[in-house]
Amino acid sequence: MSAVALSHVYPLGSRLNERGRLEVGGCDVVELAAEFGTPAYVYAENDMRARARSFVEAFRARTEHFEVIYASKAFPCTAAYRLFAEEGLSADVASGGELHLALAAGMDPKRLYMHGNNKSPAELDYAIESGLGHIVVDSFDEIERLRGRGQRVLLRVTPGIEPTTHEFIQTGQVDSKFGFQMGEVERAVQACADAGLELCGLHAHIGSQILDVDVFEKLGELLGGMGDWPLLNLGGGLGIAYTAEDRPPSIEEYVDALLRHALENVTVLCEPGRALVGNAGVTIYTVGTIKRIPGVRTYVSVDGGMSDNLRPMLYGARYEAQIADRFGGGELSTIAGMHCESGDVLVRDVELNGPRVGDVLVIPATGAYSHAMANNYNAVPRPPVIFCTDGDARVVVRRETHEDLTLRDS
Repeated sequence: MSAVALSHVYPLGSRLNERGRLEVGGCDVVELAAEFGTPAYVYAENDMRARARSFVEAFRARTEHFEVIYASKAFPCTAAYRLFAEEGLSADVASGGELHLALAAGMDPKRLYMHGNNKSPAELDYAIESGLGHIVVDSFDEIERLRGRGQRVLLRVTPGIEPTTHEFIQTGQVDSKFGFQMGEVERAVQACADAGLELCGLHAHIGSQILDVDVFEKLGELLGGMGDWPLLNLGGGLGIAYTAEDRPPSIEEYVDALLRHALENVTVLCEPGRALVGNAGVTIYTVGTIKRIPGVRTYVSVDGGMSDNLRPMLYGARYEAQIADRFGGGELSTIAGMHCESGDVLVRDVELNGPRVGDVLVIPATGAYSHAMANNYNAVPRPPVIFCTDGDARVVVRRETHEDLTLRDS
């Protein structure tokens, strides 16, 4: 069994051990389920470190002028902030809450960037009082809120580029809530100067889960032609593999595209999030109910669902799934969640190997936006986050309890 090759959607270093069970970070996930319960988010720590190093090395091989910034909205967790800081990455935060987590992790505030299309005055105050390095200004209203503060800023540009991805995660098209339209940039630059802000460069982000690097080359060329700026932040968006059929571009191909039109002595910034953590994580569940409806479908219901992974319901996201100790197909199944919604389905039409009540089921490539979007629908406590390294497992975010659900009640 240990010789069976796993799909590339699983964390680096994953394998089927001699008992035919999935190991992530050297840890048997069936044993993890028994020790920590389910559902649970399980991450291979070495996978995240390897991907961070790959980004840094890809840039370093091509330029001296770069900065890799962790787009932390993909997985806002103090252990993740700390890990990426150790690997030399900066981070972006999209709220006061994410800023709080990054600072709690010990990140240098000067290496933090704050995003958002509607930052509140309180969030801007928190950022400035914390000594945050750059705020990415998104509107004329925000420039006014920062007037007289002397803050270092980047100007978010809406480049009018529409990548091929789900419309909900396109951000660079003309009809977008984010950034300044191209015709407004000159006026925004002057507004920053009038407000006493230190404008250091331009920023653009065109979307997420992008599998065509040509759009990144186009973005780099566009921003590079918009004046002599010391910093150009080209955002993130590199896609990952969610199923065995997915073949995303390599990190090297992505970096090549970003730098193809880079000018000498211009520092190019990029913001990978999903590409750093997406394939590093899996979610484990316990099968509780199986309903075989003749001529219709087999429903395999697990002890989680839309409270721990909202992406299938929000974006129609597609995943793989396996029984953790019986990889392989045989029975066409639909993985249903336990919530009171007919749409609470995690994976439709996946081949499972004779699913049984009590099985541990694993869904890979859930490292990005699952923990970030976790919620308490049906008053279900949110799952723990477990980091696995060389056979050692540690809880970095504990499981919520029922008592946690009433802590804020009066």
